[in-house]
Amino acid sequence: MPELPEVETIVRGLAPRLFHRRIAGVELRQPRVVVGDVGRAAGYQITSVTRRGKHIIFELEKKGRKARLLIHLGMTGQLVMDAAPGRHTHAIFSLEGAPPLLYNDTRQFGRLQLTEQLPARLSRLGPDPFEVGEEEFVRRFRARRAMAKALLLNQAFLSGLGNIYTDEALFRARIHPRAISSRLRPARVAALYRAILEVLEESIRLGGTSVSDYVSSDGRRGRFQLRLKVYRRSGQPCPLCGALIRRILVASRGTHFCPQCQKPPAPR
Repeated sequence: MPELPEVETIVRGLAPRLFHRRIAGVELRQPRVVVGDVGRAAGYQITSVTRRGKHIIFELEKKGRKARLLIHLGMTGQLVMDAAPGRHTHAIFSLEGAPPLLYNDTRQFGRLQLTEQLPARLSRLGPDPFEVGEEEFVRRFRARRAMAKALLLNQAFLSGLGNIYTDEALFRARIHPRAISSRLRPARVAALYRAILEVLEESIRLGGTSVSDYVSSDGRRGRFQLRLKVYRRSGQPCPLCGALIRRILVASRGTHFCPQCQKPPAPR
């Protein structure tokens, strides 16, 4: 599933190209990925493209009336320009003075929604990692009693993180995925906070992580997958100590870690 760096890369690619473009027409090919009457977006001008967690938000305006087009890419969603429609293209947004914007989605778990008000689910999202300071993160993290990875995956606690970047950040901070948040010393939680920002910023610079369907808005694959230390590397040697990377389940999610660098929490 595209996570914060992938969505941010797409937003940065689309924002300058779509600014003040008018949506000339909308062709919807798969009702399953559509919530509400997305076809009504035709005639609206795009005034901004932003991100909230893993959600992409198009701010629209037409004759003083405002609306929002919300896009969640699900597991395999793509937003691309300068490409020809294919068998997995489920929506085509024709634009004045620009190539059409295509929504592709192999598994059809993504969603497109046109709305005037932001849905309640977005207001329930936690802060963006780049919007919360270190002191606040440490306080909020240690105030909860949950496994470290499960808490980072909780979008109400922190929005935008998924399997890839939680695994990589926990490895960089040398924290076991099952460590209990309230039991970690403030210094270790601060190190985790810095690791999260570090791995997100690095991935954004490299255009995201392409391990399956993800591509940027111009169809390019990301490059951060070349720097993954633990994610999807079970059975391979840790790049730091040589121990074999293990895979376990945390919050029903496949989780990768080094058993030597990320020591399990001591029993109490």
